[in-house]
Order: sequence, then C-alpha cells, then structure tokens
Amino acid sequence: MDRNHISADMVAKELGQQAAIRPSAYKKAKKMWSDRYLYLLLLPVIAYYLIFHYAPMYGVIISFQDYNMFKGVFGSTFIGLENFRDIFSNSDFYVVLRNTLMLNCLTLLFGFPGPIILALLLNEVTSVRFKRSIQTLVYLPHFISWVVVASLIIPMLSPRDGIVNAVITALGGKSIYFMGEASWWIVVYVLAGIWKSIGWGAIIYLAALTAIDTTLYEAAVIDGAGRWKQTFYITLPGIRPTIIVLLILNIGHMMSVGFDQPFLLGNGAVIQVSDVLSTYVYRLGLLSADVAHSTAVGLFQAVVNFIMLIGANFLSKKITGEGIY
Repeated sequence: MDRNHISADMVAKELGQQAAIRPSAYKKAKKMWSDRYLYLLLLPVIAYYLIFHYAPMYGVIISFQDYNMFKGVFGSTFIGLENFRDIFSNSDFYVVLRNTLMLNCLTLLFGFPGPIILALLLNEVTSVRFKRSIQTLVYLPHFISWVVVASLIIPMLSPRDGIVNAVITALGGKSIYFMGEASWWIVVYVLAGIWKSIGWGAIIYLAALTAIDTTLYEAAVIDGAGRWKQTFYITLPGIRPTIIVLLILNIGHMMSVGFDQPFLLGNGAVIQVSDVLSTYVYRLGLLSADVAHSTAVGLFQAVVNFIMLIGANFLSKKITGEGIY
C-alpha cells in the first residue's frame, strides 16, 4: 500500500510538472511561429558562418600533418607538433610577430579613441544638414578598397613628385621618403587606418549616444554644469558599456592584421616593419606552397586571440563589472 501510495504521488507530481511546462513551451513555440519571417532573415547569416567559418575548420588538422596535396587532408602523415616546433625555431616568425603586435598596439592606442572623439563632436553639432554632410564625408573612406587607397597614398607621398613633398620643399623643408623609411611608414600606416575606419566606427557610438536620457542633461544644465562636465559625467559614462565591449573585441584581434593594408602599403625597403603574420602566412602558404606551416601559424593566431579575448573580458569584469558576456 505504501509503495502504491508513493508511486501514485510521484506520478501525480510528474504530471503536474509536465502540465506546468507545456503552456510555457507552447507559448514559446507560438511566439517563434508568429516571428517566423524574422527567423528566416537569420538563415543567410547562419548559412554564411556554417559554410565559410565552421565547415573549413577541419582544415586545422593540416597543422599537425606533413601535408601532401596529392594525398589530401585525411591521407597525409600525422606528425604532431613538429610544424609548431619549426615555426617557433624560425627567427623570421618572431620578427613578424613583433611587427604584428607593434602595429596593432599603435592602431589601438591612436585609432581606438578616434571614433569616440568624432562621435562626441558630431553629437554637439546642432545643424542637422551640416551634421549629415559631415557624417557622409567621414563614412565614405570605409567603402573605398585598400587597393584604391594605396594607389592614392603612394603617389601623394612620393619623394620626387608627390604633392605632400612638394608642399614640404616649397616651405623650405627637405623631401621625405615616407614609404621607404621604417619610422615614417609606420606613421603612414596608422594614419591611413584611422582615416579609413574612424567614420564607420563612430556610427556605433552615435547610436549609443541616442540611448542616453536627455533629462540628465537638462538636470545638469539646471545645476550649472557646462558642456565639458556634461561630457565627462553624463555622456562618457553613458557610452562606457559600448566602449568596453569594443575595446575587448579589439584586444581579441591583437594577433591579427588585415592582409590588404600591410601588403599594399608595404615594400621591400620597409619589410622589416611591414611584414606581419598575415603576409607571412601568404608567403608560406601560397608563394612557397608550405600549407602545413602556414596553417600552424593561422592556428597559433586564433588560439592566442581567443586567450586574449577571454583575458580582456575577465579583467574588464573584475575592474569595471562589465564585459561582453
């Protein structure tokens, strides 16, 4: 009798739990069905990541193989960490690693505040027409290919007939070989990257600025706070979560440099500073057909970027209490 009584109670309790769950699951299913067209819009994005990001991931196996293109990925000999030992024992790898970190750190130091400052300045513009005109002008460089940008910058900075050196010599200065001297090339690289991305990056901060409660500014004006105090005590704290998230994401890409900019702006005279991991992988994988070592370098980049992303997020949550998750 006791066993039957306990069994009956357990069954009743289970049925009660299922009855409580069913309405919630039904509501979720009904909600998803009502928003089915919005979910359909996700399909191209999901397909893109599955095809171009997740499907090729099996290729990391190559970094642990003595890869032979005739045998393929699954027919090549497995050699463990031998490719990584070869990379870490190559002095050229540490040169490109240094260059990658140096250019990324300089870009982060001088380029990251740029969109924030531009967004704050645009936010102070009262004329809507003037504001939109400026926004259009600063957004345009983002849509220009690095091929076009390089084809404009290199002739402009030519020491012989470039317009910049023509102005310098006209003012009594000496012609500068901007693209042939390592120190000047770094300056050009950083400034070109800022010019191309500052307008596009400001869009995110402008969107964040619209979420700040305007009554805070009204209260600040009543209390006698000027524009500078409003900026430091209302505007910047209001967009701080956005700044932190973007900073963490930028730190997570510290080991990656886009291929186009260093490859197109670089040349043999400044290869000691322009050669980065992306161009190194290009030379190994395509020019030298050393697919195994180039894949190992790419995997090393991905792992280090992941560690830096997690570390930056951890420190951010410890210091500020905010992060990307």
